[in-house]
Amino acid sequence: MKKISLVLLSVVLASSCVSKKEFAALQTEKENTEKELLAVKTNLQKCLIEKEKEDSKVFALQEQVKYLKEDKKSALKQVENLTVLTQSSSDNIKTVISQLSEKDKYINGIRKAMTQKDSINLAIKYHLTRNLTDGIQDKDIEVNVEKTVVFISISDKLLFKSGSYNVTDNAYTVLEKIAKVIKDQPQMEVMIEGHTDPTPIKRNLIQDNWDLSALRATSITRILQYKFGVKPERLIAAGRSQYVPLVENNSPENMAKNRRTKIIIMPKLNQFFDLLEQDAK
Repeated sequence: MKKISLVLLSVVLASSCVSKKEFAALQTEKENTEKELLAVKTNLQKCLIEKEKEDSKVFALQEQVKYLKEDKKSALKQVENLTVLTQSSSDNIKTVISQLSEKDKYINGIRKAMTQKDSINLAIKYHLTRNLTDGIQDKDIEVNVEKTVVFISISDKLLFKSGSYNVTDNAYTVLEKIAKVIKDQPQMEVMIEGHTDPTPIKRNLIQDNWDLSALRATSITRILQYKFGVKPERLIAAGRSQYVPLVENNSPENMAKNRRTKIIIMPKLNQFFDLLEQDAK
């Protein structure tokens, strides 16, 4: 009996020792499992947070797509409306372009006409300068070209006596040369302008400087017509009195400069515009 009891006791003790090891192992496994579970939960929480962020982005993108679709519809509608207007605008643009083309032709015609007139006038200036300055002091006569007009300015002392509209004998030589150039250019008109200084004047037939400047202009005009054969329909007489001075009337020398007669050779306006119309066509 004693032997049996000892054996049973040994078995029981042996069994108790195995269970403690297994229990310790299970305990350790349980702790590891709990740690793994905690890590999984932590990762799951992170994934849920990331998902919420991505869902927000997806929602924002969906709203943007929705807005773009609506905007596209609105744009298409505007394009449809503009299509109707575009046809009308296109017709208007074609009309405007056509008008601009006509204006360009007209402007080019003006430039061409002015170039032709400038060439003619430069030739006139050369001829006049060469002939008129022969034996005449440069300060007494001056020839200039401005745009399409030739200006001949002759000093008072070369043409008239002081305060008179009677032409001096010396003036005929100058006027004869001018008349020859005028007659060689039948397409040009001629204006004779009388200019005075502001010194008051009152004599028989002369009330003031208006009268004096106009009478001097008509005196030159008559000589060009009756003496040298310039056609009267080409001549214009004008008096400017003292109101268009070259310089200030503040000295005897300056007043002498302002007492002058201008002979202006210019293209006939009707011929000038006829030339423009021909170029435009």
